[in-house]
Amino acid sequence: MNPKKTALVLVEFQNDFTTEGGALHDAVKSVMESTNMLTHAAETVKQARALGVTIVHSPIMFAKGYQEITSHPYGILKGVVDTNAFVKGEWGAEICDALKPQAGDIIVEGKRGLDAFASTNLDFILRSRGLDQMAVCGFLTNCCVESTMRTGYERGYQVVTIKDCTAATSQAEHDAAHKFTYPMFSRPMDHDEFLAALQGASTAGDSSRSD
Repeated sequence: MNPKKTALVLVEFQNDFTTEGGALHDAVKSVMESTNMLTHAAETVKQARALGVTIVHSPIMFAKGYQEITSHPYGILKGVVDTNAFVKGEWGAEICDALKPQAGDIIVEGKRGLDAFASTNLDFILRSRGLDQMAVCGFLTNCCVESTMRTGYERGYQVVTIKDCTAATSQAEHDAAHKFTYPMFSRPMDHDEFLAALQGASTAGDSSRSD
């Protein structure tokens, strides 16, 4: 993978998921621990950023009262409303300390549903910066990460999903997504494989320039 052509899209690494006391943390805690996903994600971001990858944060946020969505939500968004999660301006909606945006990172605004492309300018950002490769990780394995992966694939991006930087509300759902769905719409990798692919391309580029 060419680091200069790659975006690392971080989906919903927010306190309500990642951190003790977060509204939905208990639902994902066991799978987070099984993959050590937060540590792996922080390591991946640090090394990818140093190699020249564009880091893109895609948080989900709602105004207090959830006026942006139906008054009778169902499915995953009902769970968000029922737990009072991801309210703009509150601690739970903040990006967690381990992955705080740094200078040069991009924060995508407007995410109100599952797919990071759907209600945002993510596609415009990637195309305007000449980025045609994207790696996706975050929450939930079989929901927002999967939805974003599918759309990226449909829009012609070269998509990688970073398996050990994702988490779901159950191990069964997490494992099934990795086994059956991810290979259909992406190249699934663990974080060390992804970093090796970036490093290999970076080294090859340096060698070519020196020649």
